[in-house]
Amino acid sequence: MGRATNSAIQAKASKPRPYIGDVMFHCFLRPSDFKHTCAVVVSGDSINFCGHALLHIGGTGWYFHVAGFNEVPRFMSEAGYKRYLKEGNKHEIRRKLVPIPNPLGAHRRLEEILSKKWQWLLIPNNCASFVEEIVQAGGSNAGLYFNCPTAEAFK
Repeated sequence: MGRATNSAIQAKASKPRPYIGDVMFHCFLRPSDFKHTCAVVVSGDSINFCGHALLHIGGTGWYFHVAGFNEVPRFMSEAGYKRYLKEGNKHEIRRKLVPIPNPLGAHRRLEEILSKKWQWLLIPNNCASFVEEIVQAGGSNAGLYFNCPTAEAFK
């Protein structure tokens, strides 16, 4: 391997990863925060044509998502979301308000999911199913049939 190639590899290795959010150690949300809940779809990474789904809770509040194959879910504020979009070279595709008739159920499910690693299995257990689990625990029927956020609207 030549010196120029080795330098390029080292430069790429030292480049910081794009921001994906923070790990939540204590859930500060209240069930009432689920009065305003949205499914948010953003563009995907490299070859990911399905995009990525996030859960937005509490008006100008908080974003939650899974961002790895065996990682705990992440959260971010509105400023963090803007940083996530910028550093990840992403853009928002759509945002859908999801009514939550049972906010306590959604709150409990979110707390439970945040406490353990998410086993991402590409299509069957992905970012869209993460959002679905929480809103459906809150009594909503909303979801995606194909679990590909850019291919269909969250209904």
